[in-house]
Amino acid sequence: MFGPFERAVAGRYLRARRGERFVSIIAIFSLIGIALGVATLIIVMAVMNGFQADLMSRILGLNGDLTIYGSGRTISHYEDAARTVRTVPGVVSATPMIEGQVLLSAGPYSSGGVVHGVTPQGLRDLRAVSSSIIAGSLDAFGRDDSIVVGVTLAERAGLSVGSGLTLVSPDGAATAFGTVPRVRTYHVVAIFDAGVNDYNSSVVFLPMHAAQVYFQMPGQVTQLLVMTTDAQQVRPVSMAIDKALGNPGLRVLDWTNANNALFGAVQVEQNVMFLILTLIILVAAFNVISSLIMMVKDKTADIAVLRTIGASRGAIMRIFLMCGAFVGVAGTVSGTVLGVVFCLNIERIRQLLQKLTGTNLFNPEVYYLEHLPARLVWGQVVEVIAMALVLSLLATLYPSWRAAKTDPVEALRHE
Repeated sequence: MFGPFERAVAGRYLRARRGERFVSIIAIFSLIGIALGVATLIIVMAVMNGFQADLMSRILGLNGDLTIYGSGRTISHYEDAARTVRTVPGVVSATPMIEGQVLLSAGPYSSGGVVHGVTPQGLRDLRAVSSSIIAGSLDAFGRDDSIVVGVTLAERAGLSVGSGLTLVSPDGAATAFGTVPRVRTYHVVAIFDAGVNDYNSSVVFLPMHAAQVYFQMPGQVTQLLVMTTDAQQVRPVSMAIDKALGNPGLRVLDWTNANNALFGAVQVEQNVMFLILTLIILVAAFNVISSLIMMVKDKTADIAVLRTIGASRGAIMRIFLMCGAFVGVAGTVSGTVLGVVFCLNIERIRQLLQKLTGTNLFNPEVYYLEHLPARLVWGQVVEVIAMALVLSLLATLYPSWRAAKTDPVEALRHE
């Protein structure tokens, strides 16, 4: 389609000579605009994908793919229910758990928190916690006075392995002088870092029997935490568990219902950001139109001479199509390389910028996670590349058509 003649002339027009550099500078800025637009879109989409995937894996890893609650406050005969749930295809584990609100106190520090009472094996099955122990060991978890805390809580309260942490529950014993809160001190045997700031700062783990005594729930739990083989296919497993239990007193709630608003908001934000950042590429495409129109005006006499020596309108159109296509393709390729390299090194870049500026660019207390995630989805990268190429190539059509429509007689009338 593009012969040696068209390629030679297009290459000549893209190389600026004295007096022609202004048009080439505009073309360079158009190329930079397309590159920055493509790179920005790839980086933002990768960060949004990483944030969604990291948030989902951590929340599900800590809270389970689905949870089974009793119709009242507690579940009796929970071991039988857990054994039934484990027989359902697609279920990895079913962990009985007691959950209760308490006041955490250590010296001058006090804050609200959540107690999770689990068996030692149940805590080991919770891989998000058991695989992130940074101090101590779970071997001692099981004593009546043992407790496992998060790293943020340990830092704020000045806790270390062996330190005492006091739990205060408002549901105490009724006396003639009113309700007396239950107060009990436990000793830290392990400190975990689950990667979620809220979890690290407010959740503590007690052995099951100690939690049953503390919350006065002998032989009972508040919920069953269930992990599945595929969180994306949790709905069929949820229905199968509900059918297997056959107990109207138990309610099954999966993560799509419990956290649907959060993940839905992240998805909507991702789509909106894609549309907004597409405008950067669109603006760059308009710059391509401007640079080509100026090139056509600048080369009007050349076009007329080419037409008089036999160049067809199609050849003229192909010449300027190649000029615009070069800007679009070069900008897209440059932007893709820049965006992919930035995404692969985004955490190193963040740490470098933090050292240079002396500020925290990704506060875990604000952004919920403790590092900046980025996950490249190559299908999205291909979509961005295709969109940039289509927009930049469409931008070349009108100026190229105008160049092909140039009348050599009118163009050379005043030469």
